[in-house]
Amino acid sequence: MEIQTLNPATPRQRQRIEAFLKRNGLRFDDMHYYAAVTDDDGEMIAGGGLKGNVIKCVAVDDAHKGEAIANTLISHLIAHANEEGHSNVKLFTKPKNRQLFESLSFRLLAEAPEAVLMETGIGGLGDTVEALKKIKEEGEVCKENNQECKKEEKTNLNITTPHPLTTSPPQPLTTTTPPRGVVVMNCNPFTLGHRYLIEQAAKQVERLFVMVVREDCSLFAYAERKAMVEQGVAHLKNVTVIDGSEYAISQATFPTYFLKRLDDAADTQMLLDLDLFRRHIAPALGTTVRFVGTEPTDRLTRRYNQLMHEVLADVRETVRLEKEGNAVSASRVRKAMEQGDMSTIRQLVPPTTLPYIIAHLATQALQAELDTTPKPGLVDKDNNGAHRDMDYALMQRSIDTLHPYFVKLALLGCTDTLPTHTSIRDIGIEAEKAMLSATNGVNTHKGALFSMGLAVVAAAHEKNTDSLQTTIKALAASFPDTNGTHGSKAKLLSKGTTAIKGALDNAREGYEMLFAEWLPFYIERRKEHDAHTLHKTLLRIMCDLDDTNVIYRTDLATAEEVKQEARALLDNFSKAALKDMNRHYITRNISPGGAADMLSLTIFIGSIQT
Repeated sequence: MEIQTLNPATPRQRQRIEAFLKRNGLRFDDMHYYAAVTDDDGEMIAGGGLKGNVIKCVAVDDAHKGEAIANTLISHLIAHANEEGHSNVKLFTKPKNRQLFESLSFRLLAEAPEAVLMETGIGGLGDTVEALKKIKEEGEVCKENNQECKKEEKTNLNITTPHPLTTSPPQPLTTTTPPRGVVVMNCNPFTLGHRYLIEQAAKQVERLFVMVVREDCSLFAYAERKAMVEQGVAHLKNVTVIDGSEYAISQATFPTYFLKRLDDAADTQMLLDLDLFRRHIAPALGTTVRFVGTEPTDRLTRRYNQLMHEVLADVRETVRLEKEGNAVSASRVRKAMEQGDMSTIRQLVPPTTLPYIIAHLATQALQAELDTTPKPGLVDKDNNGAHRDMDYALMQRSIDTLHPYFVKLALLGCTDTLPTHTSIRDIGIEAEKAMLSATNGVNTHKGALFSMGLAVVAAAHEKNTDSLQTTIKALAASFPDTNGTHGSKAKLLSKGTTAIKGALDNAREGYEMLFAEWLPFYIERRKEHDAHTLHKTLLRIMCDLDDTNVIYRTDLATAEEVKQEARALLDNFSKAALKDMNRHYITRNISPGGAADMLSLTIFIGSIQT
């Protein structure tokens, strides 16, 4: 017998794994590594996989059970996980296998009728429980020593009447046994509905812990979601926002591969998660109440709430906050983001969430420009355009790197007074350094960082988007003239014969052409559901813009030719002709990078204003 390594990402090897699992009554699940035990004839007789630090899809053929193959296989998987930096390893298995894995040093974490969750190694759940106990103890020290805390707790204990929308009446609070509660939320993003639930829950307990789901598979990253919650509930003195973990509503607690029916899988996943909460998390925090919002639309979440009532002793369900007859939800916000409907977004989220949404809209605009394919002379999904030092992956890495700085700029803009040039510049310098570090010194988005950065600050500062252009002008006016940029060099090349406007000049004018021409053109194409809206908007911008990137790479005459060619193609548009233009521009080293930046900015402002 020998152990072979199979790559689940390779189609042929995945088919081999799937066939083996099917033969043993299991389903394939997401894995990055699979170890197969084969006999002398090369036939797979046992196997097991890994996804991070979770062992999955372990099976041994019936004819070879009792031969200690499982011990060898599991030891191999643990060693491989350790080599990848995981000191703690988890696995899901059927309850009948519990004793086998306990003999291999695994300890039980949670159980459900169809599955058990176990782990081995150092750290793990024990560390999580200790961290939660420390949070609990810190709260108790606050209660004993801080007079302000005592005053706040007394105020909370006087509240004994539940909110009229609370469907499960809370137990009357007493001064002798004030309960503590928990809300577990994803907040993708944090909405007025989330805040409403927390406010109602906070009235019913001495202390409320809000645990943010840690799994990073949402539109908004975990750090952003947690920050939104912290800022959104800062006015509630008895609320503590705590870190989520892989032991609370995460992929680590939701197995599916060994269950026969998806219905079984869903219930088993939820029961394991709730058992983990009941056994470990709630006792560590000293909480007895779990708060949830009602679920009017999602069947799976509604089932989770139902099981919660069956498993936990005290579950209090609050009717969801509604706006215009519909429940306020994160999914409504995300849909409004896709549609560029900022007016709806403002009705659904607290002001503290808006900077994060604005930053995401900026990042999405850069992404939309990058994904627009084909483009003339620019990096897209098909090729690198006229660039030898850039490709799609590098541009993607640059966008990902810049996103946190758009968040910083949006937060900076959320003030009563306009941010200073110095404060904006400092974040911009940070962002540029991070970008150049991520791209090995290649200037991928310096121009976009300037234009988008100003617009992000302005959008976050202005509650009335009609004054967005005026605010951009005011911000740009505080910036001094630049040296060493493509714009400044292009002006030198013109020798004063042509009034070339660089990025700063356009910003100081409040991007007049964008608001007057390009934005209406873009919005009209969107209303018509034109499949080539972004291609045509790019060409429309190229018709007007003195693209200093083109001038810098070629000359003034070529820049004028680009305008004429863009107009001709826009008048008689076809995707084939656009591809021809791309090939032509590659050979002539033409790259309208300034137009690409303005396309991103047009998309962003369109998402803010429409």
